[in-house]
Amino acid sequence: MERSFADYLGDWKRSCYCGEPRADSVGQPLILMGWTQRRRDHGGLIFVDLRDRSGLIQIVFNPETSQTAHEKAKQIRSEDVLAVRGVLMRRPPETINPNMATGEVELLVEEVRLISASEVPPFVIEDETEANENTRFKYRYLDMRRPQGLEPLRLRYRMTKKIRDYLDGKGFLEIETPLLTKSTPEGARDYLVPSRIYPGKFYALPQSPQLFKQILMVGGVDRYFQIARCFRDEDLRAERQPEFTQLDMEMSFIQREDIFEIIEGMINALFQQLKGIDLNRPFNIISWLDAMEGYGSDKPDMRFGLELKNFSIACKKTQFKVFSRALEQKGVVKGLSVSGADFSRKELDDLTTFVGNYGAKGLAWVKLAEKDWQSPIAKFFSAEERSAILSITQAKPGDFIFFVADEEKIANDALANLRLHLGEKLGLIRENKYAIVWVVDFPLFEYDPGEQRYQSVNHPFTAPLEEDLSLLATEPLKVRSKAYDLVLNGTEIGGGSIRIHQGALQKKIFELLGITPREAEAKFGFFLEALKFGAPPHGGIAFGIDRLAMILSGSRSIREVIAFPKSQRAVCLLTDAPSEVDPKQLRELRIKTT
Repeated sequence: MERSFADYLGDWKRSCYCGEPRADSVGQPLILMGWTQRRRDHGGLIFVDLRDRSGLIQIVFNPETSQTAHEKAKQIRSEDVLAVRGVLMRRPPETINPNMATGEVELLVEEVRLISASEVPPFVIEDETEANENTRFKYRYLDMRRPQGLEPLRLRYRMTKKIRDYLDGKGFLEIETPLLTKSTPEGARDYLVPSRIYPGKFYALPQSPQLFKQILMVGGVDRYFQIARCFRDEDLRAERQPEFTQLDMEMSFIQREDIFEIIEGMINALFQQLKGIDLNRPFNIISWLDAMEGYGSDKPDMRFGLELKNFSIACKKTQFKVFSRALEQKGVVKGLSVSGADFSRKELDDLTTFVGNYGAKGLAWVKLAEKDWQSPIAKFFSAEERSAILSITQAKPGDFIFFVADEEKIANDALANLRLHLGEKLGLIRENKYAIVWVVDFPLFEYDPGEQRYQSVNHPFTAPLEEDLSLLATEPLKVRSKAYDLVLNGTEIGGGSIRIHQGALQKKIFELLGITPREAEAKFGFFLEALKFGAPPHGGIAFGIDRLAMILSGSRSIREVIAFPKSQRAVCLLTDAPSEVDPKQLRELRIKTT
């Protein structure tokens, strides 16, 4: 028969957490409970560091105080769970530990009870563990016992509490939306849940609460938010999880600037409370076109310079075949200049290999000397071209200029990554600096040559700019949207848009996306029906809670701020999910596996 908690502890009740006792409580009797961090046997005295989520305290077993407790202490091992009763004492001055919050005191133990013995753990439960990530997450319950394992989760809680408090003060209502819903195309594959009651039919786990939050606006909720669980069956990437959490928000009767004001206040409040930093407001705003032109990315890291430059016009008459061929094929010649650095020939070759990883066919370079240009391609530049390039870059002797000539998309991608690579290599990126910017005026559509149709850059419910409405019928790819992203240090932390609230315009967008009226009715009929009954103008935004917590906690991965994360292969290392199920369950669902 198993022993109960009461059998171990009787009428003992914990006095406080291990990390709480201080010198002003010396002389008080205490009962503490926690895990053994380490034991040190000094012959006569035995010292044990007892740990719980609040921190450590040193407890002392002295045979003169209790021979019984001292004998039991000899059997204590790492990660055993103990309950101890004793008197709080001041440490001798020479043994005070200034690196511990409880470093001035120790508990002189009178009685100890072993609540639960531990086997030898697979790794040392300390911050400086050598265990790899897979091992830590297989034994996540042990990893959480490390201060660095728990602290990101603690910060995440404080962050979400602050978000709730802030939005409550702005008149928002937190409303839950369904987890079992209808499969609708939103950019990624849905996770499907078969229905036992309706064989052959499926629910889908939501990729986001997009349609529900818009319907809440039709319902007159006016200001909604939810810290929502979302699911996307996406191809695997390092910083993606199949299930994730987002702060989902929607507001009625607002403009983009109203949303910006609320969000900037919220983000600043988080930085003030969690990092002691007051951000500069209002945040900077950059158009999508300017971001792509100057940084090659719609997630620009603006903590440092090295902006991209377009040399296509300057090189339009070039004799250098690599450049002229790219321009003839409607590509671009773009690049950047670097000051205060020198590169060996091997380093230049390595940079060429680097941009090749992003599809670029090569990397041309010149070094500006006092009287001439040093480069294998210098001879191809006329005096006029050199003057134009210098005018664009403002480069000076000693600087390097790098060029990529290719399709615009490839050139931007290669140079955007080269810029970040050089920023890190040259020490231009300050880790304690925060550059936050709104990116606005995204294209409404992009063209998929494989499927030979338009696709939404954001999602099909994003409203176009009014001044571009006339282009829908003639040049859809030139239509800009009312979408916006919030980017912090080159990472998108949130994105949203003003939505379409007129049924006719929504049907027109579906038509341009190749969604037939029948398909629209089948997939979005409930939403189109709602738009018929007086939908207010509305818009919103969503933030990745995992990503935001990662940044605010200084963690290296979103997996550190998720209690039970999946691996990069979308496997739960703790439970070994996904796993096979009993054939009986499949028969009940009328499903066969092949």
